[in-house]
Amino acid sequence: MHEKAIDEKAVDTGVLHNEEVTLVRRIDLRILPLCCWIYLLNYLDRGNIGNAKVLNQETGDSLLQQANMNTYQYAVAITLFSLAYGIFEVPSNFIMKRYVRPSLWLGFLLFGWGALTIGFAGVQNYATVVVLRFLIGVFEAGFFPGIVYFITMWYRVEERALRIACVVAHANLAGAFGGCIAYGVGKTNGTNGLQGFRWLFIIEGLITALCTVLVIWFLPDYPSRARWLNEEDKQFANDRLQVDGGGFTKRHASKHEIKETLIGWRMLAHYFTYTVDCIPLGSFTFYIPTMVAGLGYTSLEAQLLTIPPWVCGYLTALTISFIADRYNARGYMVFASGILGGTGWLIEGILPAHAFTARYGCLILAACGAFPASAPLTAWVTCNVPSVAMMAIATAVNNSCAGTGQIVAQWIWKANEANEGYPTGNYLCAACMYVVAIMGLVLRYMYGRMNKNGSLDAAGEKRVWAY
Repeated sequence: MHEKAIDEKAVDTGVLHNEEVTLVRRIDLRILPLCCWIYLLNYLDRGNIGNAKVLNQETGDSLLQQANMNTYQYAVAITLFSLAYGIFEVPSNFIMKRYVRPSLWLGFLLFGWGALTIGFAGVQNYATVVVLRFLIGVFEAGFFPGIVYFITMWYRVEERALRIACVVAHANLAGAFGGCIAYGVGKTNGTNGLQGFRWLFIIEGLITALCTVLVIWFLPDYPSRARWLNEEDKQFANDRLQVDGGGFTKRHASKHEIKETLIGWRMLAHYFTYTVDCIPLGSFTFYIPTMVAGLGYTSLEAQLLTIPPWVCGYLTALTISFIADRYNARGYMVFASGILGGTGWLIEGILPAHAFTARYGCLILAACGAFPASAPLTAWVTCNVPSVAMMAIATAVNNSCAGTGQIVAQWIWKANEANEGYPTGNYLCAACMYVVAIMGLVLRYMYGRMNKNGSLDAAGEKRVWAY
């Protein structure tokens, strides 16, 4: 038997634990920094249209003004972007699982939307904005579910939420960086005859495209292909994943496994919860500069004031995800995030529109809900897929729900409600977060019952369901 095979004796003596800790640390150092960085770029390029929407609007140089667009057309453009997410995430993960190794496929996606983002700097009309934004959505669609599936090929169930949270939390940092970059770029408005928003797309798109080299050359695909692991460690890395379901497999799923993944009531509950969470999450992504500008600040001030909500969300996401993994408390952490975020949105909606300072504080509180709930919800799906063979499809289907949630988010921040403090957006986001909180408890109770009853997975295998 392999020297580092998983067995009870090794666990009892503590040898396995020490070897495993050492291996996981090596994997963390090789994988997480790069995954966090490229997902930061992903979210930076996803949300920069929200910065461009209001950047330099006082001088008539914002994206909407230069492309002769209104807020309705902006919402349509973002809706089509989100629609691309819903359509192309599952095919993208299927391609990565069956035909192209992760480093090449993720690198291809990265370069594709980076190049299109640079091209976005040349938009002159509404039609061009719509087409380019849809194409960017096509390339970005498979990126996050691809990273999540990639993480499942390296980490065990109890290790995933914190790692996924580390990656997801960098969406918050992307929001903070995006605000800083937009503020700086706004100061260069008119340089070389280009508006500030055009420089924003050029700079961020160029950084993304150049980072393709990092992904292709330095992102390890599978434990069996890692050049920095010897043969013994490669085998050990694979063996440890088989204990609770994970790792890479090209096994074809049965019809029952496919059915349970796509329309099984348990997975539908997960998909529904993530969809609802993505409504407030999408609101932050595409409308937070608009929200802050609606609190009485100029477009440049609004870019800077988007930073604190993102940073607070980042720190809360890491804390909640650590607790979720450490204490197997995903349901409770989703509940806590939902209550926190829902309360922030609710109070903001109740407060008078002119209570700018208090409403800004509520916006920060709301930011501590949607993003922190996202990571445990995403990791939960990877832990409890109906079968390991459906891991890639389940993660893609779950994340495609983000597109649906984001589509809803485009239409609840109504321009004619700016003077009222956007009550529709605030109250709907509050309701969504409270629904997420309730579903967190429902799912936890359900998995507790399944463990008590010894429920098998769709492949007929005995499982310990994470809750």
